[in-house]
Amino acid sequence: METNDTKRIIISGGGTGGHIFPAIAIADTFKRRYPDAEILFIGAKGRMEMERVPKAGYPIKGLWISGFQRRLTLKNLVFPIKVIVSTIKAKSILRSFKPDVVIGVGGYASGPTLRAAVKMKIPALIQEQNSFPGLVNKVVGHKVNCVCVAYDNMDKWFPKDKIVLTGNPLRVSSIDITGKKEEAYKYFNLDDKKSTVLIVGGSQGALGINKGISAQLSKIEAGDYQMLWQTGKDYLATAKAQIKEQNLESKIRAVDFIDRMDFAYSIADVVISRAGAIAISELAAVGKPVIFVPLPTAAEDHQTKNAMRLVEANAAEIVTNADACEKLLPTLSDLMTKPEKMLEMSKNIKLFAKIGAAEKIVDEIEKLLK
Repeated sequence: METNDTKRIIISGGGTGGHIFPAIAIADTFKRRYPDAEILFIGAKGRMEMERVPKAGYPIKGLWISGFQRRLTLKNLVFPIKVIVSTIKAKSILRSFKPDVVIGVGGYASGPTLRAAVKMKIPALIQEQNSFPGLVNKVVGHKVNCVCVAYDNMDKWFPKDKIVLTGNPLRVSSIDITGKKEEAYKYFNLDDKKSTVLIVGGSQGALGINKGISAQLSKIEAGDYQMLWQTGKDYLATAKAQIKEQNLESKIRAVDFIDRMDFAYSIADVVISRAGAIAISELAAVGKPVIFVPLPTAAEDHQTKNAMRLVEANAAEIVTNADACEKLLPTLSDLMTKPEKMLEMSKNIKLFAKIGAAEKIVDEIEKLLK
């Protein structure tokens, strides 16, 4: 699309990596197509987007907003005030920045931002990562111009004529793993002669997975593999103390967060992961055998449903959160002794990959720009 005027877009949402990283992928793709574009993010104060988005090279403004608790708490009394204050602030940002399009990716901040955009008649689009939509997207989905989804049969949540099946946008920097092994082993200070198990519980770690690993640390010594363990900030000290106590420093590298997922994926022979939509999309793109430990508290248990689609296609294995302490390490050890099965899982999971989602979403943004 030939144009001389500078395109201005606002991307709003966050809370977890599952919202933030697709948002960054959309921004990066839009910027490649429109190098002069001005992109502003709107997030929730105190949430991880306020740190991750600037690291990705984009400015961000924060709203005073948080989630609604499902039980009676003091926070809920303040919630309506937060919504009003955040909506006023969002309107102020929109008036000042004058975006051509506003994009919501789910998460607390996207609610006030999208409501403000709709009231101000600014074209708006949302991207829903999961098969079961988040609350904000369900509420605003009927009011925006376009709904980009990653799964079929989403018309029970959104107007059919607004839905576009795009898949989930992935950061190219995370899934481009070709020729990076040598550098990756050095980066993580791991042994290039050993098989590597990557443990990721999402951007903030996963207590169920962490406890599953901790419960059977003593058995890892016997396994002929090493581990790269992303614990999340809250569990890192515990994990490091346990690793030291068991004299496993040479076998397990524990970190709170992995900035270079491309390096981590490049050396992973097996991955242990939650079954969030973005995790699945990335694992399918890089084609890695995976053991899923779904988050049991996810809305409508959608992580288990996500995982089972792959398990039934012989593209993954599953261990429940409740069974993680007892079964996670035995399941891993068993899988590591079956290279043919690992190869088949790797081949099958690749069939679930939807490459080019960010490009398709930017195509839809372009239609709104016109």
